[in-house]
Amino acid sequence: MSGLWTSARCLLTTSHVSPPDAGTLSDRVLAGDPRAVARAISLVEDQSVDGRELMRRIYPHAGHAYLVGVTGPPGAGKSTLVDRLIAELRKTDQTVGVIAVDPSSPFSGGAILGDRLRMGAHALDPGVFIRSMATRGRLGGLARATSDAAVVLDAAGTDVVVIETVGVGQDEVDVVRTADVSVVTLVPGAGDDVQAIKAGIMEIADIFVVNKADREGADRLAEAITGSLALQDFAPGEWRPPVLKIDSSRGVGIGELWSAIAEFRAHAGAEHGDRRRVRDQWRLRDLVAERFAWQVERAIEPVDFERLVDELTAGRLDPHTAADDVVTRTCRAVASGVLGTGPK
Repeated sequence: MSGLWTSARCLLTTSHVSPPDAGTLSDRVLAGDPRAVARAISLVEDQSVDGRELMRRIYPHAGHAYLVGVTGPPGAGKSTLVDRLIAELRKTDQTVGVIAVDPSSPFSGGAILGDRLRMGAHALDPGVFIRSMATRGRLGGLARATSDAAVVLDAAGTDVVVIETVGVGQDEVDVVRTADVSVVTLVPGAGDDVQAIKAGIMEIADIFVVNKADREGADRLAEAITGSLALQDFAPGEWRPPVLKIDSSRGVGIGELWSAIAEFRAHAGAEHGDRRRVRDQWRLRDLVAERFAWQVERAIEPVDFERLVDELTAGRLDPHTAADDVVTRTCRAVASGVLGTGPK
């Protein structure tokens, strides 16, 4: 699989390309060709038929990489933390793939894709592959194609795939359904510590990182998190998330973070397979919902949909009955075979 790491200049590519033959491309991905990996990720981002065929071919070869999710609110220093973590992993010659998710504008639909700029020190490292990915309006902190992109990197022989989420709030926790370990990054001085403890994002952490630990309030934040954990009822032998104070801008504490990740990986043991099963279950449900939504758009003419909305507005129809009508029409269209299986 060493071929993936033979060319660094294409690591930051995000341009879309004409899809090559799926068989040829899959062979090149499995051989670790970095250009093929970049093309493959573009295909799965486009949600094309070629992308689905590619996934069918490479999926049986995935499942070996360890997926590290790094999440937290905006301004928590996630990109700098990931940059330092890459350097720590490269000390042991582990190959690293990074998927950095950036927000899309709700107005223009565009995205700056700037997180990778903070990782520029690794642009010429043949053992690092960095890919930025826009959310394209998807909530939860990740892009729609993040999971598939991780599979591509996994199948190409990557040792560790780091997934950096967009800056998230209280309930944007998709990363826990995608990564093998979730690192929640917080920063002092970003608001009420108690409010942060209440946030839903706190419930997904396998490891807590108080970043920018040189700032005033870092000790207080760490103590607040520790106090919150003390109120939880951990079963004997259950993993208790450590709280690490790190200054990623100076590289302080990064070794301790990777040691904690390795310790969690060892502790998970047999449960690791269970977590991946839950992840696969969530992904399947997500794809089924996505496919069905596409079928609805094909089965219901815009004029018919607008007519239903008019009925709702006039009070002649309730939302639940309208939804049942949409589902019934869609199922009939699918059964009749007039619809395809997904976006082209």
